[in-house]
Amino acid sequence: MTDTADALSPLDEAGIAALVEEGLAAIAVAGDLPALKEARLAFTGDASALAGASRGIGALDKADRPTAGKLLGAARSRLNKALAERQSVLEAEAEARMLETEAVDVTVPTGRIELGARHPLDVLVDEITDLFVAMGWSIAEGPELEHEWFDFDALNFDADHPARQMQDTFYIQGESVGAAEGQSANLVLRTHTSPVQARVMLDQEPPIYVVCPGKVFRSDELDATHTPVFHQVEGLAVDKGLTMAHLKGVLDHFAKAMFGPEARTRLRPSFFPFTEPSAEMDLWFPQKKGGAGWIEWGGCGMVNPNVLTACGIDPEVYNGFAFGMGLERTLMFRHGIADMHDIVEGDIRFSQQFGTTGKGN
Repeated sequence: MTDTADALSPLDEAGIAALVEEGLAAIAVAGDLPALKEARLAFTGDASALAGASRGIGALDKADRPTAGKLLGAARSRLNKALAERQSVLEAEAEARMLETEAVDVTVPTGRIELGARHPLDVLVDEITDLFVAMGWSIAEGPELEHEWFDFDALNFDADHPARQMQDTFYIQGESVGAAEGQSANLVLRTHTSPVQARVMLDQEPPIYVVCPGKVFRSDELDATHTPVFHQVEGLAVDKGLTMAHLKGVLDHFAKAMFGPEARTRLRPSFFPFTEPSAEMDLWFPQKKGGAGWIEWGGCGMVNPNVLTACGIDPEVYNGFAFGMGLERTLMFRHGIADMHDIVEGDIRFSQQFGTTGKGN
């Protein structure tokens, strides 16, 4: 482009013609729409030599103004026509490239409906029940609204055991179920799934091998690691000649199924009213806060003879073992979930990442 934008005279026919030819050449070589925009601004924009010459018409004699107007009008017309033609060509080329790069094969089958997902807790329950059914165990369920005898007395809880206190257990108001005013209903929202085991022992003759998954209730505040409504899976075996070795074998198999063949477990002495001896089962957890280490996964032990007697089984003939784990805790360990809120708040985005299999679609 000429560098005489301020000096170009509106009557300089040769200079105007040279400017037009220069502009036509720049327009012709513009390879895309941004380059064409630069050429348009350079030769027809407000800062161009042609615009400067147009502004100079006002300083000419009246007799010269028509001549200057014709020269500049013809020049602008040629440039605008060339710009329009080149823009049409470049737009067509750009559209062709877009169609080529963004082509969609409409014959390919596609999912028109967003895939759903199951909550990973439901999937985990199915996975656990399938595991134990494959081992020959049965699955049992029971009422969530339970009588105190099944929840505490049958399981060797003393009358003054702390778990019976209202700060730990949800009691049902007597009047709400037809009792006289001030009279206890002796009903609780079950604090564990162990009452199901008691019901099974009352209904069936040994040998018994049963797993009891289900929802339980305790008066905890909802926080990152606790919730007042959660899920447990408990197992019970009653037969002749069972030992802690059998219990440890079942738990090791269970842990490897949940966390992989490299899962490491240990039993640590503890106390529960319904088992004697009792133990806490610890799991080696590489993601433990502060560094890898052992973390409690569940409780277990040999069934207390008092429990067998309460449920009509002769402890001189039969013995048994039992265990229990929290499913939310298992899910958090297995998938690295740091906050209980994610599990219980019902955000569909949480479930969608697990798909329908619990491991992602």
